[in-house]
Amino acid sequence: MARYFQGREVELLAPAGTFDIFDTVIRANCDAAYFGGPGLNMRMMRKGYNFSREEIVEAVNIAHGLGKKAYVTVNNMLSETDVSEAGEYLAFLDRANVDAIIVQDLAVPSLLREQGLSLPIHASVMLNVHNVEMVRALQQYGVTRVVTSREMDLKTARIIEEQTGVEIEYFVHGDMCSVHGANCYISSHLFGMSSNRGKCLKPCRWDYRMKKDGYVYSTPYPLAAKDMNMYEYLPELIDAHVTSFKIEGRMRDKEFMAMLVNSYGEAIDRYLDDPVSFDRGQDSEALHKNRKRDFSTAYAFGTPGLSNINRRYEGTGKFYSTGKVFSTPTAERETNETALNAVREHLADTAARKKAAMPEAFEAAQAAAPRLTVRVNNMAQARVALEAGVDELFLSGDVLLPDIAFGRKAIAELAAIKGDTRLVLATPRMMNEIHFEQYDALLSGGVPGLDALLVTNIGAVRRFRRFGLPMIGDLSLNLYNHMAEEMYRELGVERLTASIEANLPDLSAMLKRTRGELELTVHGTPVVMYMEHDLYENTEVYEPIAEESNRYVRDDVLVLVTDKGESPVYKDVHGRCHLTTAKEICMLPVVGELKRAGISHFRIEGSTYTPERLAELLAIYRTALDAPERAAELAESLQPVFAGFTLGALGFRRADRSTPANLPTALDAAPAEEEASEERAAADREPVLQETKG
Repeated sequence: MARYFQGREVELLAPAGTFDIFDTVIRANCDAAYFGGPGLNMRMMRKGYNFSREEIVEAVNIAHGLGKKAYVTVNNMLSETDVSEAGEYLAFLDRANVDAIIVQDLAVPSLLREQGLSLPIHASVMLNVHNVEMVRALQQYGVTRVVTSREMDLKTARIIEEQTGVEIEYFVHGDMCSVHGANCYISSHLFGMSSNRGKCLKPCRWDYRMKKDGYVYSTPYPLAAKDMNMYEYLPELIDAHVTSFKIEGRMRDKEFMAMLVNSYGEAIDRYLDDPVSFDRGQDSEALHKNRKRDFSTAYAFGTPGLSNINRRYEGTGKFYSTGKVFSTPTAERETNETALNAVREHLADTAARKKAAMPEAFEAAQAAAPRLTVRVNNMAQARVALEAGVDELFLSGDVLLPDIAFGRKAIAELAAIKGDTRLVLATPRMMNEIHFEQYDALLSGGVPGLDALLVTNIGAVRRFRRFGLPMIGDLSLNLYNHMAEEMYRELGVERLTASIEANLPDLSAMLKRTRGELELTVHGTPVVMYMEHDLYENTEVYEPIAEESNRYVRDDVLVLVTDKGESPVYKDVHGRCHLTTAKEICMLPVVGELKRAGISHFRIEGSTYTPERLAELLAIYRTALDAPERAAELAESLQPVFAGFTLGALGFRRADRSTPANLPTALDAAPAEEEASEERAAADREPVLQETKG
């Protein structure tokens, strides 16, 4: 079965969470179906969902017998344990004759190449493809189709297709995130359950209040996106050269999915048969009556603003099959001696194993002096960092307001006083075509004194390597295993930064396998949600309900508030919002152990600090890196300026496997370990709001 309009393929792609659901939807009015196998995919939250290997083989045979296609999701971020298992699994999928695999981690194309496999690769939405350069870079690794960023409008999708020839897959219906794909780390930070590894506990669907300028605002579910619904805009999707119309819903029931697939399939057939007289609204009301949440067209036609947010009962993080919620507001873990001792033990074992496996490389790494790096947001912070003699100074590409972006004049001023410090310019995390033109123009003109680039996406790696500047991989590359590291090094990246989601066992496992220099964020309030959605708009639309100042940040900074704490949200010069941690990540007590285990560069995320506080932190960390035996003593004297200190994801001591061996059910997934009692109880609570009709 295949559909075409003016010679271009139009594919309706349906989800299936179980084989029973697949057997129904593949016989419905779709052209292809996608599903997950027993592991390594983005839906690892429910037992009984995903396919066994035997079911994969049978599903592919059924699909092919009907003239349809079957795609398998291998679309989570892979740990070292996953990588060791993935090669054999990919070989199985190749033998099973699946039509394509949907991929997030660059370790997957590396494994395919290593084994000589020819599985077609589709780039997952979790690769967050949002510009032409990213597509061209991925095409070098065999990617033939991209599931575009959820924030991509249809005009941009068409431009990308016309310039690259890649197939475009676009979400047309279902559950959407309000945060840029693979740029949401809050579930890992709070629960040790990674949204990039298929275990998101949906803190985005909590009932937050907001504070700003001394006022409190009632803003129920301000991050809870409506469901996508493009049913009435099929002509625009086809005109944008979208190949595959993707329906989300691998966690939804059979009857609902069959209804949805048949509705879209019938509408597509009507349009292809007679586009001039196509009735957009025919049967649209049936979808509305059967919706799980309210509807939006999200970013298809431009930035939707608050109209994209669902404030009804269905907007909460409700688990469809049970009516229970995924999680309720939870405090960030406070650093304690038990956690620190666990880190010390793990890292000591890692160092011993690395020394035994690679003795010469280990000794060479230990002989090298540890490097201190810092990301800054303004010139005052930059001058303080240079005075402190940091080894590398990162000039943010996403400068937070009210500061202004670092341009030629600022770089020249800093270059004149940098001394032995390497001056590094960061690119924006999300780069549209305008950003590429701007940075290309800056670099083409030459930037005296600039020593390197901090690259935030694979497109920037490809586009800017021609300038000959050393490139450092930033946090947003989500490095979680040594094979992805090797792929980036092949592209010319000299050093990479470990994923901020890496828990203790997974970071230790990666350190045992990585061979080059590796950076780690050891202090700061890093961004755990990065979004196009403007949270500040709430304070312009809604009336305040009370007066109350912020506890830890300036009153002009917006904070999201629950009964468990306050998380600051900053807006950058590109209009994007950055939600940071409430507590400061602080790894000062264990910098010596991190150095022995293989961390070469120690980063402070300094953008949210005053120059005075940043100077204090840099001095303390420099002392600790030069004399690790003093680290614990120095840590005792350091007082937090935010809500406290945390180890973030490193505070979780259970390996976050993405295979079924130790897979929790949805309702007991929130607690990773000892905090089980509170979160298990919270997960069983009913949502506060009652359902409203209409």
